[in-house]
Amino acid sequence: MSGAAAARAAGGPAHGGWDVRHRAVLLVLSANMILDAIEVSVVLVALPDIRAELGLSPLAVQWLMSGFALGFAAALLAGARLVARLGTRRVYLAAMAGFAVASVAGGFADGPVPLIATRVVKGLCAALTAPAGLAIIAGAFPDGPGRRRAVSVYSLCGAAGFTAGLLLSGALLHAGWRWTLWFPAPLALLVLLLALRVLPRDPAPAAPAGRSPSAPRRPRDGVLLRTAVGAAALNGTYHSVLFLVTLHVQERQGWPPWLNALALLPACVPLAVTVPFAGRMTARWGTGRLIALGAAAPVAGFALLLARPRLTPYATGALPALLLVGAGFVLSFAALNLRAASTGPAEERPATVRRYQAAVQLGAVALLPVTGALLAAGHGGRPAFALLAGAAAVGLAAALLPLPSRSTPSSRKDRP
Repeated sequence: MSGAAAARAAGGPAHGGWDVRHRAVLLVLSANMILDAIEVSVVLVALPDIRAELGLSPLAVQWLMSGFALGFAAALLAGARLVARLGTRRVYLAAMAGFAVASVAGGFADGPVPLIATRVVKGLCAALTAPAGLAIIAGAFPDGPGRRRAVSVYSLCGAAGFTAGLLLSGALLHAGWRWTLWFPAPLALLVLLLALRVLPRDPAPAAPAGRSPSAPRRPRDGVLLRTAVGAAALNGTYHSVLFLVTLHVQERQGWPPWLNALALLPACVPLAVTVPFAGRMTARWGTGRLIALGAAAPVAGFALLLARPRLTPYATGALPALLLVGAGFVLSFAALNLRAASTGPAEERPATVRRYQAAVQLGAVALLPVTGALLAAGHGGRPAFALLAGAAAVGLAAALLPLPSRSTPSSRKDRP
């Protein structure tokens, strides 16, 4: 269902504010952002324990992260037809139930293949639920303060969930790494129960004549492509450097998981703190400037790592890079979301958002396996840092390219 249709079905207006029922629907959809972010970060700190118990290489264990992203991206690209045929509510409820079942099954997996398979399934299920939030925002709010505020709240859910997952991981690992996989199951069931009460029952409308819901026409310019490349580079390099730091501090430095979790907080807490103000930032500076600055910060961080590839001592090794990579998210995360939610004709924005979010996940799918392979090759961290520096530079180049000359007054403010 389109964003505007979903807004009307929720009982709220297609512009302006939200009434109580509309807020309840968006609360459930935003809860997916929290759940998905927890799912990624709570497993991140458990990777060294899983690797040690199952005897996995860095290349194999990274699939617990990139497998989730792969499933997410695949379902985003292919799931529109399923939603159009069965309806948003039915697909949402089935996917949330599947997410809970896969969480339980993952905790009982006794080998890498079934364990990774459950991660891919969870990514597939998450992709059928979480993106509805940004799609509704795109359809329900016109360009302006209302949409900026809504995107800021939506982005805050992801930032807060990632931070919460890191903190939870340190506690859960005292009971064993399997608890990090079981933990999301009750949260998914809670969201499922709430969704049963508040999600609208309206069936999905038929696709317009001559158009396939799974193959919407492409935008007329390269704005979405640039935005997607920048978001993919930002997300892929971010998760890859967290993966590298996690393996280093736990396996080489002997840090306990709780201390590892605290060491990663500088890369995510600033985002959680500043996201509520992202709407004001984009209103004042424009998305273009923020995206360009956000792409430059990780380049500087990886340049530092290339110049001094040792991550120790933490205060002068890993910490500056984590702060700069985190600054990239602070500056550009909400701006990238806002630009993606404002690209193309209004009737195509749900499909546009799906393509954009698929690109975000594909950044991790592309970079994490190569990072793991370079680390497994035994040549130290420099080759992996060079890879991430190159990927971040691609994101910066995409941010600095000029926008098409054909633009509206609002898009002119979007220029870097």
